[in-house]
Amino acid sequence: MITRIWRGWTTRENAPVYEQLLLTEIFPGIAARNVPGYLGISLCRRDLGNEVEFMTIMWFESIDAVKAFAGDDYETAVVPPKARGVLARFDGRSAHYETVV
Repeated sequence: MITRIWRGWTTRENAPVYEQLLLTEIFPGIAARNVPGYLGISLCRRDLGNEVEFMTIMWFESIDAVKAFAGDDYETAVVPPKARGVLARFDGRSAHYETVV
């Protein structure tokens, strides 16, 4: 199994807007794609004072499943235009790990 981790940061004002966007549009949109080998996603949030950090953790059966989701250059972050509009900055590349446990 492969774990894909990505982070993005918003202003405190945009944090609730971004969280709602993820929960009501982006995550359901990912699920609706029915990517073979996609196993799910979690959202983590951390208040850093002047900004809020979000981290997504996705699980896939294999790198081929990740490529089916993100394309051949699978480390490139998948950040929809609406999300880019409320993020202050974000990782341009996602990190991938072999899941041990």
